[in-house]
Amino acid sequence: MLPKDPAMLLSLINMKLRDQYDSLESLCDDLDVSQDEVIQTLKKIDYIYDEQLNQFK
Repeated sequence: MLPKDPAMLLSLINMKLRDQYDSLESLCDDLDVSQDEVIQTLKKIDYIYDEQLNQFK
C-alpha cells in the first residue's frame, strides 16, 4: 500500500524509480496501483513525472 501523504509518496516513488524500475508504468503495473492516481496526487504538490529522468520533479 502506498502512502496517502503526497510528500511521503514522492519520496517512495522516486526512490523506487531510481533503484528498481525503469519507468513509472512498470512501477505501477508491478505494485498494482493506478498511474493516473499517482500522477494526480503528486501534481497536488507541484511535481510532474519527467520520463527522460525517470523521476518526479
